[in-house]
Amino acid sequence: MPSRFLHWVLLTLVLNFSPAYANNDAVSSQTYPKLKTLYSFDLIDSQTGTLISVNQLAQKIQHADVVFIGEFHGNQASHLVESELQSALYDLRPNQVLSMEQFNRDHQQAIDRYLDGEIGEKTFIKQSDAWSNYSGSYRPLIEFAKQHFLPVVAANAPFQAVRCVGRQGKPYLKKLTAEEKEQIASQPFMSNAAYQKKFAQFQSMAKPHTQNQKGYEAQLLRDNTMAESILLALKSNPGAQVIHTNGTFHSESHLGTAALLQERNPKLKVVVISPIVATNPDKPQLQPKDLEKGDYVYLIQPLPVDYVQAKNRQNAFTKMFKEAAEKPCR
Repeated sequence: MPSRFLHWVLLTLVLNFSPAYANNDAVSSQTYPKLKTLYSFDLIDSQTGTLISVNQLAQKIQHADVVFIGEFHGNQASHLVESELQSALYDLRPNQVLSMEQFNRDHQQAIDRYLDGEIGEKTFIKQSDAWSNYSGSYRPLIEFAKQHFLPVVAANAPFQAVRCVGRQGKPYLKKLTAEEKEQIASQPFMSNAAYQKKFAQFQSMAKPHTQNQKGYEAQLLRDNTMAESILLALKSNPGAQVIHTNGTFHSESHLGTAALLQERNPKLKVVVISPIVATNPDKPQLQPKDLEKGDYVYLIQPLPVDYVQAKNRQNAFTKMFKEAAEKPCR
């Protein structure tokens, strides 16, 4: 699962840190139905704090230009929300495009060949460098698109470019060929103050008193490339609704990719849906600040802890850093 280490770090921090970006006192703490399994979710309208169904949500957002569905990577409830909403929105608005963080622009050809029936799934998984959880998490989205002849956009920046910007910063892009530059956003480092502050806070939590500008530039490369990919998809498919799946950090509170898309085209109607992990799945609760993370949010169970013993966690980190260091940049 290449390029997932930063996502893992950000996910860990998201679960423990929830900054407020607005004052929303309209809704007090509420309790929702029990989350019985890891597939269970409670979907909530952030304006009212009320529980809604997937079909009700689809009715509310069918006229949006772009729907961001934030996920916690590998959480099956997140992936179930994505799949069910994809289908429900298609029933109302079949002119649909699926855009995905989980595939990089340089693998668009592999996706197209699979959708056209030119290659089988195993070949597709290999050629597209699909994430290791593809079969259990993203297969339903791709297969739905394939069955209904819908475009799928590999929206993210190439892994090599992101990783090397994380090491060398902006100057790395000068080393790219003209063909390689086409695989990233034409304006790769557009930013906004709120997102930069949020990223800096997360960095500080991971490594106190540390600010990594190159790490932020790598994050911007992802966000800007995804934002541009969505915009290009809208231009190529007039009247279509784009459903974009990404880790929640990329769109939460209308920041990240969502903000950079809106900056490119302020007229777009953008909807953000974000996950919230319930600390007590038997009696899931939301606080007012949770509702600031999206126009709609959904409560889900936490996943099992990766490591209990510090030495095992440290060994895993050491291995990931070593593997990354062994891959050279120009």
